[in-house]
Amino acid sequence: MSIFFHEQLYRSNAVMAKLKNYPVTICGAGALGANIAENLARSGFDQLTVIDRDRIEERNLSTQPYYRSDVGAFKAKILANNLYRAIGTKVDAKTLELTSANTTQQLKDSQLIVDVFDNSVARQAVKNYAEQQSIPCLHAGLSADYAEVIWNDLYRVPSEVNDDVCDYPLTRNLVMLTVAVACEAIVSFIATAEQRNFTITLKDLTVQSLFL
Repeated sequence: MSIFFHEQLYRSNAVMAKLKNYPVTICGAGALGANIAENLARSGFDQLTVIDRDRIEERNLSTQPYYRSDVGAFKAKILANNLYRAIGTKVDAKTLELTSANTTQQLKDSQLIVDVFDNSVARQAVKNYAEQQSIPCLHAGLSADYAEVIWNDLYRVPSEVNDDVCDYPLTRNLVMLTVAVACEAIVSFIATAEQRNFTITLKDLTVQSLFL
């Protein structure tokens, strides 16, 4: 029986074939990126690339799918190792900093880009490249009890004022809710070509479609 048996019953064979062969690059392997990568892999995606320069810290363990024994290792490498061990999916892990100078080289094979970086400079570099190359790009971000999942045409890069990535409130429930919405937006786009945007608020457990 296939690992993706239940997913296949829900999605259909045709959609599962699309997911399997669709190259997706995830920019960031933190709370959103690592969980999105795992969710996509366990949903049948087989051509995933993850880009992240950071190493795992103890404070990451409550919201990211890593273990205490992983602390100090590169996030992207550990994520790739874990997913291969779990379900046999081979993730291309790139442990580097993505900048405006290397986006062409690092993102050239992407058919879809997912931006979950934790700083405005990197997000801007991804947005600019996606616009220039007309590549679909989905941005997901968090702030306190609010999150948004927005495609490139409507996305606005946040101010650098809030780029202190070491000190901000973050709860696992909002992370996982945002991950689920982002992954469904990705699957829906691949299946139907529709780009659906969402805002999410935790306190009232609301997911709303966003029209701008």
